Amino acid sequence: MTKNVAERMLPAPDALRPWIDGIEIGVAVGGDGASREPFTRVPDTATKVVVRVEENGHRDTLVVGPRTRATYHRSKRLASCVQVRLGPGMARPLLGVAAVDLVGRVVRLGDLPGTYARQLADELRWLEPEDAMGRLTEVLPGRLAADDDGAGRSRREVLRAAVEALSTDAGHVPSQVRELARRLAVSERQLRNLFAEGVGVSPKHFARIGRVRHVLAHAATTGWAELAASTGYYDQSHMTADFRTLMGVPPRSFFTGHLPTAQPCQSLTRV
Repeated sequence: MTKNVAERMLPAPDALRPWIDGIEIGVAVGGDGASREPFTRVPDTATKVVVRVEENGHRDTLVVGPRTRATYHRSKRLASCVQVRLGPGMARPLLGVAAVDLVGRVVRLGDLPGTYARQLADELRWLEPEDAMGRLTEVLPGRLAADDDGAGRSRREVLRAAVEALSTDAGHVPSQVRELARRLAVSERQLRNLFAEGVGVSPKHFARIGRVRHVLAHAATTGWAELAASTGYYDQSHMTADFRTLMGVPPRSFFTGHLPTAQPCQSLTRV
């Protein structure tokens, strides 16, 4: 079976938790024409700032937008990297663009319109990946706190509450969007707009991605029917159909290694 990028997940430092959800430190396992295995990038609702150093020493500071469907890759070079997962609502204040404008894209951090984005690109590019978090801890709190006005903070608080309610990882079945909007005292349209701006996908698609990621994480230890019920699907066939849509193959095919053909890694796209 193909493997994901080898990653170590770390919590965000306390000083960055208002703006950053976590850190992924890893090595991309790709093929160089030899025997390295291809890897899978699963759907992900996070926007990430990535500091990457390739095998040949080439450095990049990138922004990777949310992925709505799985992709299967082969890579020409080994790359070590640190991926900083931005919290909901942080794309606009930090990068100068709405999260929806980054969906399915990989762009250079310095090419984005936000002043902070260009400054961070200059500051992070020549650092080793493991030093990037220290630099972010030094500079982000002062910069973002200064721009954290009451209205923006209030919108992010509503968005974070909605993300929590729709998250399968929170230990409960995700809320229904209509009921959630009523509970948060916003319209469904307002909730969709908050998600487009701050997450990049609709509330319903956010919940779908969360459910599929839950299946990926727990399929090895939980039966299909139990997993479907605990994740909020109507039944096992609903789970299978959703998994196929987002992962490109049904669950049994994925977990037995019958996968789509691996493609080259995604190229950079223009802003």
